[in-house]
Amino acid sequence: MTSTYLLRGGLVIDTDPAPTVLGRADVLVQDGRIAAVGPDLASSAAAPLPADAEVIDASGRIVLPGFVDTHRHVWQAGIRAALPDGTLPAYVERVLGVLAPRHTADDVYAGTLAGTLECLDSGITTVVDWSHIQLRPEYAEASVSALRASGVRAVFGFCYFGDGDLDALTAETARVRNAYFDAPDGLLTMAMAALGPELTSPERALREWAVARDLGLPITTHMGGHGAESAERGMAFLVDHGLMDQGAMYVHANHFTGDDLKRIAASGGTVSVTPGVEAALGLGPVATGRSLAAGVPTGLGADTVVSGPGDMFGVMGAAHVLERGRPDGAGMGFTTSDVLRMATIGGAEAAGLAGVTGSLAPGKQADLVVLRTDTPGMAAAHDPIAAVVRYAGTREVDTVLVAGRIVKRGGVLLGQDVPSLLASLESSAGRLTAA
Repeated sequence: MTSTYLLRGGLVIDTDPAPTVLGRADVLVQDGRIAAVGPDLASSAAAPLPADAEVIDASGRIVLPGFVDTHRHVWQAGIRAALPDGTLPAYVERVLGVLAPRHTADDVYAGTLAGTLECLDSGITTVVDWSHIQLRPEYAEASVSALRASGVRAVFGFCYFGDGDLDALTAETARVRNAYFDAPDGLLTMAMAALGPELTSPERALREWAVARDLGLPITTHMGGHGAESAERGMAFLVDHGLMDQGAMYVHANHFTGDDLKRIAASGGTVSVTPGVEAALGLGPVATGRSLAAGVPTGLGADTVVSGPGDMFGVMGAAHVLERGRPDGAGMGFTTSDVLRMATIGGAEAAGLAGVTGSLAPGKQADLVVLRTDTPGMAAAHDPIAAVVRYAGTREVDTVLVAGRIVKRGGVLLGQDVPSLLASLESSAGRLTAA
């Protein structure tokens, strides 16, 4: 099995500390990691390439780190476009109140696998899966199995969605942690997807934070997107109970004040912005520019394909226009470079994976995307960074590597029976959404 790849002659973009076009260069991948980036590596390397090394011609292509989706309900692939014109209350009522309880473990598996393959197909190599479909114990196994089968790098955000028994929440979270994440896994880790404090009782919020601390799990929570009063109450709750020091990732920070965002930055917290869905569901002005100005590591997410697209290109485009379109004109300094950073190394920082992925630093995992430039929408693009952010789409994603393994090549996903999966997903979707 090939363990060395030389991506030769592509237009290389690195992203740390800021997106930079390195020019025509090679990227050397060995044993799943980035070994070197530079011109003509085949002849300039200190040692010759191994005999089994494969050279991939990347000329006429853009090579960059894989995208990082910091917030996505991956299981919802089977109910895509079920609520394109709804509001947040309608989403809660229809999706969480009606459609989620109809899911079986097989539906969860099909939706999660299809959702992660959608990620890989569009160049998303890392996803934070905020999984609030965990209504029964067997759903965790279905979710984790699907994530592993896809080959994606993922943070499995476990959200116990059973009854109000807090001891059951504690026990089930520990069971999932011990059953599926006890041994180190190069691609899959676990987080606490916490409902509190804005979406649940104070008692549950305190228990979620305590369980996360006891199990050594990072926290990702929906906070700030439910109105200014709710955001103020939620932040005060965390401060009053001494919970800020756990450094959570705050999803939908729309209504946090500048001082709130600075407090998050000082606590080691991060922010995930899902611009398209936040706008579609009426959550409020996106916090991209304000979050960056406050010094908070900030990433992007697709959130839910129930109400928006699932590719990072659509998310990046929404982030760019929504921030620059602020009525006060304050967003006009927000650039495509800012967006690309948020979609790569910024997302890795937000997800706690900056030492693993998000840039082309030698030693990092080889999570890479190769984009075509020989399409009508990409040809003659003068600014490569702008081309990635505003002009590329899933069609341009030619090759994708995760941890040095090729999962998409020549525009085709590898190692997956996609037709059978889509047939299963269609059958599941038809039953789930039947009136």
